[in-house]
This record gives sequence, C-alpha cells and structure tokens, in this order.
Amino acid sequence: MHLLVNNAGMPARGTFLTVDSELIERVIAVNYLGGVWMSRALLPGLRRGGADRGAHIVNLVSIAGTTAFAPAGAYAASKHAQLAFSRSLSAVLGGSGVSVHAVLPGFVETEGFPQKGVLKSPLLGRFVIGPERVAEAVLRAVEKGKREITVPWFPYRAISILQAIAPGVIGRFASMSDYRTGSV
Repeated sequence: MHLLVNNAGMPARGTFLTVDSELIERVIAVNYLGGVWMSRALLPGLRRGGADRGAHIVNLVSIAGTTAFAPAGAYAASKHAQLAFSRSLSAVLGGSGVSVHAVLPGFVETEGFPQKGVLKSPLLGRFVIGPERVAEAVLRAVEKGKREITVPWFPYRAISILQAIAPGVIGRFASMSDYRTGSV
C-alpha cells in the first residue's frame, strides 16, 4: 500500500453555544478521529509500501484547521485537531518511508458542503472552489513532498498567517460572517 487519503468530513454549522452537543461529538469523531483510526489501522501496510518506494498519508484538513470561525466552531475545532494530528504524525513517522501531508482547502463546493448556497457573505462566496482543485493539490503535495499545502493560496494562506499574528482581526471578521438561516 502506498497512499491513504483521509477525506471523511461532515459540516457542523453553528456556534458552540447553539449546536447540539451530539453534533459536536459526531463531528470530532468523523473529521478528526476518523483519520486517526484509519491511519493507525493501515499503517502496517503503508510502512511495508514505504520500504519499497515510499508511502503517503494525506489528511484533507481545511483552512478551518488554522482559523477560528465562530459560525462553525465545532467543525473548526475538529480541523484544528486534525492538523495537529497530521503534524504530530509527520514527526513520528520521519525517516520511516511514510510521508504525511496536510491539504488545507478553503470553501469547497460539494454535495455534502454546498457552500455557495449556504454562505451569507458574497465576498466569501467568490473564493469557493471545486473538488478538482483539491485533488490537484493532493497530487502536488505528494509529488513535491509538501507537508502542508493551502488551496487556493490566496486569500486563505494570508488568513492563516493573520490568524496567527493578529487573532482579534480574524475574530472580528468571523463574527460578521455567517451561514444562511436554516442551513445545517
């Protein structure tokens, strides 16, 4: 075995104060622990594959793993955990022949995440991408040995950097952003 892509994910729109507690637990289980358990279960095969030609674990994290987005607090928390897991696993597996990559897409339009229909902000809607851009980023991460890759780079990488150096700015922006009423 040479490649594992951890891509399980589910939305959790709503703040920590409004979303059901069961949804918080489910989104953590799917978005974070799903990748942990799959990686642990398939690691023996990946190590065998890595000994031959190298193997890869790709975690589809989300830009939400680097920013605090209050209108989807539980989702963001699950993606923060997934990014920390990816970074930790990369350190643990260093030199083993198994490389770990984190792909951090912004808003992606899919059946499970119909972003254009649920985002209130027309500005955020302009940066929604299709899944083919994410697939290209996965290939680029593996082929070029990138540990982390943000797609699209602008504006999301800039937002990640701004979150790290001036979290209050992102917090104010996030408090002005939201999902349309009735979106789950």
